Amino acid sequence: VQLQASGGGLVQAGGSLRLSCTVSGTTWRINDMGWYRQAPGKQRELVATVTSGGSTNYADSVKGRFTISRDNAKNTVYLQMNSLKPEDTAVYYCNAQIRFLGPQWGQGTQVTVSS
Repeated sequence: VQLQASGGGLVQAGGSLRLSCTVSGTTWRINDMGWYRQAPGKQRELVATVTSGGSTNYADSVKGRFTISRDNAKNTVYLQMNSLKPEDTAVYYCNAQIRFLGPQWGQGTQVTVSS
C-alpha cells in the first residue's frame, strides 16, 4: 500500500494551498481518511478527517479556513487550505484507515507559511 501526497510548498500568510493524497496498491475498503501535521519540536496533531460517507471533522485551529474532501473513485483525499498563517507551517501527513490493514501513512509534504 502506498499513500502519495503532493501539493505542499512555500506561501505567504493569507495565501492558499491544496494538498492531495492518493492511496494505491490495495483493493480493501478505505474507511476514514485524514490529514495530520507535525511542526518542529511538536507532536503530530490531527488537522481534519473525512469518513467514506463524507462526514468531516476539523481541529479548532483550522475550522473555517481548511476544507477536507475525498474522491472515493480515485482513492484520493484533498485538503484545501485558505487564509494560511505562519503557525500552519509543518509537515503534513495523510492517513488512511484501510480495512484489514489498519492505519496507513503517507510520506509527508512540507507546508511553509511566511509572515
